[in-house]
Amino acid sequence: MLRSPLLPIFLTVFVDVLGLTLMLPLLPFYTEHFGGTPFTVGLLIASYGFCQLISGPILGRISDRVGRKPVLLVSQAGTFLGFLTIGFANTLWMLFLGRILDGLTAGNLTIAQAYISDVTRPENRTRAFALIGIAFGSGFLIGPAISGILAHRFGYATPAFAAASLSLLSIVLTATLLPKNPIRPDEDGVAEPAVSGASGAPRPAPPPAGSRSLAFEKFFSRPLPRRRLLEFFAFTLSFSTLIGGLALFLNRRFGFNVENVGWVYAFSGLVGGFIQGGIIGRLVKRYGEAKLALSGFVTMAIGYCFLGLAHGISVLLVLVAISGFGVAVTRPALTTLLTKSVGRDEQGAALGVSQSLSSIAQIVGAPVAGLLIEHGWLWQYGVAAGSVALVGVVIGMQPEPVAASS
Repeated sequence: MLRSPLLPIFLTVFVDVLGLTLMLPLLPFYTEHFGGTPFTVGLLIASYGFCQLISGPILGRISDRVGRKPVLLVSQAGTFLGFLTIGFANTLWMLFLGRILDGLTAGNLTIAQAYISDVTRPENRTRAFALIGIAFGSGFLIGPAISGILAHRFGYATPAFAAASLSLLSIVLTATLLPKNPIRPDEDGVAEPAVSGASGAPRPAPPPAGSRSLAFEKFFSRPLPRRRLLEFFAFTLSFSTLIGGLALFLNRRFGFNVENVGWVYAFSGLVGGFIQGGIIGRLVKRYGEAKLALSGFVTMAIGYCFLGLAHGISVLLVLVAISGFGVAVTRPALTTLLTKSVGRDEQGAALGVSQSLSSIAQIVGAPVAGLLIEHGWLWQYGVAAGSVALVGVVIGMQPEPVAASS
């Protein structure tokens, strides 16, 4: 029953993520090619997050009103232009321009998550959100490896043009496959329109428009959404710190080039795809989302803290697998917990706020990682990422607040 409405969004997200993951091993080496430092790499990543911080909640609220599909198309068009700009770059500022263009329209993941909430019941949502995890895992498996090979053999611009082509394909898939007004079952199993547009059926009124600060106040004033958002921020800050410096850490510690880094990302994607494509449904039924998220934080903390101390390839791969498990189970579990903590008509706005927190995490985490690596503090880099995951462990161990009616 879930497969039909979720298949289009999975295809579009997968192609989108594949384009995104082509950038992961590329940008740090591309930045250094134009004379940038590791800290400059962090600022490049942070520029995307800063622009996304501005656009995320706005796009989430707009999608609640006009529908997911048109907003997703605009977001994908911005990503396409951003990748093209990076491909044609011949100076460092053009890399920044490309990331800024992408960041200002970066609502792809938020809108996809809101769409999934539209077409699934709460009890099925973690497994449905795992589709995004599968898309990420598959993208991490394929994208960085392709990027590393292309960049190493044909130059740094080639993966950017490949990513632009994939982004254009995602636009076509969204335009042709994604229904404008998806249908979801309500709590009684009766089908109803999930999103209204000019020609759609009515839906519950969305929250009133307002600034980002009002959106933050709305959810942080309620104990359960506040807890979920703090957990999500701990997750994204830890992950952003790790990803923000991983390529250059591997280069400094192991002498890896862009192709080697791509294979490490691919291995991480293989682990994530196995978890989210095979066993996460059974894990949720047995342990529930809250315990699953807590276990994910624990394994992330272990993997990241010891990563900075790793000197052998075999140890590196073990730690990548451990931390990959943590990321694979934590992201969908926390996303489900967040959507369950708010009302149905608030889910797009809540996911927009979570995307803002993710942007703040990039703004903070990536420059910190770059600064640490620039000074040669490699083990401190791993400990920094792991320490933030430990904050998620502490939050997850607190008694859960009682949900209040929205």
